[in-house]
Parts: sequence; structure tokens; C-alpha cells
Amino acid sequence: MNPTTFPIEPGAMADLRARLAARADELTLLDVAYRTIDSPVGPLLLAATETGLVRVAFEREGFDTVLESLATRVSPRVLQAPRRLDTAAAELDEYFAGTRRAFDLPLDLALSSGFRQVVQRYLPHIGYGHTQTYTEVAETVGNPRAVRAVGTACATNPLPVVVPCHRVLRSDGSMGGYLGGLDAKRTLLELEGAA
Repeated sequence: MNPTTFPIEPGAMADLRARLAARADELTLLDVAYRTIDSPVGPLLLAATETGLVRVAFEREGFDTVLESLATRVSPRVLQAPRRLDTAAAELDEYFAGTRRAFDLPLDLALSSGFRQVVQRYLPHIGYGHTQTYTEVAETVGNPRAVRAVGTACATNPLPVVVPCHRVLRSDGSMGGYLGGLDAKRTLLELEGAA
């Protein structure tokens, strides 16, 4: 009988994957580690480089599409390696449980540049439970005429939830758009007591 026809026990496969990920990391063959977590806004994909958290993605973005983009834009050496993301997963769990109000994670902002990155660096300064308008953000970052560009920076934020673009609203107080969908934005704002 061909040995490849014997089923591999799920526990053995998980152990093999964990050992492969650890060895790849040890040999610096792993550029982007990823894992998924469950959350009140649906499954989230977390990805990190050696520098820090590089991507948080909602399921509606298509995890395979996000991983392909990371392979193209960051490095083709992408592997499911949950350990590198243990701290990020724990902080997100605390946030969703209501016990964490700010993230203390190293971030890799390689997926943003220019004005988008300026806006994304500012967003964590909008406090938990507070919101600002696109206009207020544009004024605060020193470009009051760049309201649409602020909207684009929020829409292309590679680190939603952790870099809180959900705290930015339209001038009339309405939600505006959100990468994770309006239900996710509403859920996050309600969690923070800002809705």
C-alpha cells in the first residue's frame, strides 16, 4: 500500500505546521507570518513582519486575496505562523472584551506612504470613545483641503481596528464608508461607547 494514502491525524498536522513555522522563523526564511482570529466583527486575518503588525483584514476582503497582495507587495515568504502574532491576538481580544483602550503593538507601515501614512499615523491619537470628522482630521494633519484624501487614507488603512479609522465620520455625523462594512464600523463605535 502506498504510504501517502494513509490519513494524517489533525494533531500531527498541526504539530508539523507549528514546527515548520518555528524553523522558518529561526532560519529567517519567514518574512510575513499570519493567523486568523474570531472577533465580534467576524474573522480577522492578522499579518506581521519582523518589524511589526503589517495587516489586519476583514473576511469580506478575501483572506486569500490579502495574502496574495502581501506576497506581492511585501515578500513571497508568507507562512501561517501564529506565534509571531500572539501579542496582537491577545491585545485584540482585550480590546473586544472592553479591557483595552489603546494598542501597544509595533507596527509595520510599509503598505502606506505619503499623505496616507501621515493620516494613518495620526488616527491612534483620536481617543477611545471619541470621533472626529474627515474635515477635522484634514485640518489636524495640516492639510485642511485634503478631506477626500483623508477619506482615501481611511479606506485604504491596512491596519483597521488597531489604527482606528472607524473613529472618523462624515461632517453630518453619519458613518461614511468602512473597509469592514458599516455594521463592523457601528459595532466598533458601540463597543467604544462612541455611537
